[in-house]
Amino acid sequence: MNLKQLRKYFALKPGAYEDFPFDDVTMVIKVGNKMFALIGLDAEPLCINLKCDPMLAVELRQLYPAVIPGYHMNKTHWNTVILDGSIPEKIIKKMIDDSYDLVFKSLTKKVREKILGKLAPPQPSPKEME
Repeated sequence: MNLKQLRKYFALKPGAYEDFPFDDVTMVIKVGNKMFALIGLDAEPLCINLKCDPMLAVELRQLYPAVIPGYHMNKTHWNTVILDGSIPEKIIKKMIDDSYDLVFKSLTKKVREKILGKLAPPQPSPKEME
């Protein structure tokens, strides 16, 4: 996957948005103000850090040489995926989905509902009901 494809896929995730909190070359993708992906825009080949279940993180590292412990991240919960073409796109999308889901589930119920547009409409005050 290239950067354009990644950005397009991230845009499909409810509430996902791009941010550059560290510098001009580290794009962070967040949901509910929590990051679920980081992309080093100056890396060649392109690399993406993704949150991952610890057991799955180890398994992915064993299956794919292009998956390594998260660079500058908690190595238990993050993987760096080197986008060198060796990993099928559907697997990369699954890793992105898993990362998003882990972070989304960690958000408060109120924030999750707001992102999904499910907040109950404000209730009228007793005065307004008179």
